[in-house]
Amino acid sequence: MMRRSAERGEGNLGCILWLLLFAIGALIAWKAVPVKVQSAELYDYMVELTKFAASSSPAQLKKQILAKAKELDLPLDPDDVEVQKTPDRIQLEASYTVPLEFPGYTYEWSFDHQVDRPIFIF
Repeated sequence: MMRRSAERGEGNLGCILWLLLFAIGALIAWKAVPVKVQSAELYDYMVELTKFAASSSPAQLKKQILAKAKELDLPLDPDDVEVQKTPDRIQLEASYTVPLEFPGYTYEWSFDHQVDRPIFIF
């Protein structure tokens, strides 16, 4: 009976390619997941601010958002934060870009958080 040498299962190229793809995926996750978590924390904080915004001025809200962004190491400038408050609504907007540095490439990840809620006064 003849055996074919190509069917012996000694192909290492596939394993090397899968390991390379896994390493690239792990690098992307290592860089991107913390930024996404920080961004989600800032958005949740903005939503929390709108729940109790009836007694705060727009300048105070903007200052609180900027302080939280600084705490989270997010590159948020004062010009990138907008706070609009009317007697019955509060609108918060924060736009920023986080650079993710990879070997040979920098990805600019843009975030635009918008929160628009009614103000309830009891």
